[in-house]
Amino acid sequence: MGRTRNRWGEGERLRGEILAAAGRLLAELGGEDGLTIRGVARAVGIAPASIYQHFSDRAELVRGLLDHEYSRLAESMRTAEESQAETDVVGRIRAQIHAYCAFAMQNPGHYRLMLANGASDVEPGTRPEGPLLDVIDRLTAGFERCVEAGHELRVTPGRAAAVVFVGAHGRVALFHSALNRTGAELVEPFVDELVSLVFA
Repeated sequence: MGRTRNRWGEGERLRGEILAAAGRLLAELGGEDGLTIRGVARAVGIAPASIYQHFSDRAELVRGLLDHEYSRLAESMRTAEESQAETDVVGRIRAQIHAYCAFAMQNPGHYRLMLANGASDVEPGTRPEGPLLDVIDRLTAGFERCVEAGHELRVTPGRAAAVVFVGAHGRVALFHSALNRTGAELVEPFVDELVSLVFA
């Protein structure tokens, strides 16, 4: 079916629809390998040429989708953190990592996209950037607030964030690859134990 043409000035709406359709296809395909401009255009109900008005090629579409999905993840982590009392700094860390695991378990294709595009190429001696590194930064800030509130850690906040992130990622990957199960409740007890272990 064709799509209703945007009125003048509604190009951003079309861009959002393109990214939403690409996200749905990514979920169906389980990864970005089968994601094509033609397939996304068909899903939106537009001509492929219309996509090129927003994304110059497939690589730029994938990059736009990566940014879009990371924004979803970051927002879910922020919302989860803010659902806890500001004084419950440990609870806020747990809420963030629960939100991260829920996103990863419920969106395996999107999560694999983030892993495949995990860090930018950088000059030696400079810090890489990428969605999953941003997640570690968010967790590091959370552990820093724990220390400021008087909760002693066994390691530095940055190391605590890395330990919890890597452990959570490994648990998610196990369920994705070996067990083919997707419920967030499968990993939450494990990551709660990880969080507990980094505190003295």
